[in-house]
Amino acid sequence: MKVRVDDGLCQGRAMCILACPELFDLSDEDGHASVRQADVPRELEAKIEQAVRGCPEGAIQTY
Repeated sequence: MKVRVDDGLCQGRAMCILACPELFDLSDEDGHASVRQADVPRELEAKIEQAVRGCPEGAIQTY
């Protein structure tokens, strides 16, 4: 599984950080989320799915 954040949709609400702090960061410049690594370790897949469901803007996608 891979994960990405659509910067055009992200509003920096940080729900992804709450769900999976191991893989997401927030920008100091605009507060938008970014992914530390696109490849999701198997042990974090459930947390990533929670981040996808919890994002109010739908800015997080898996593929």
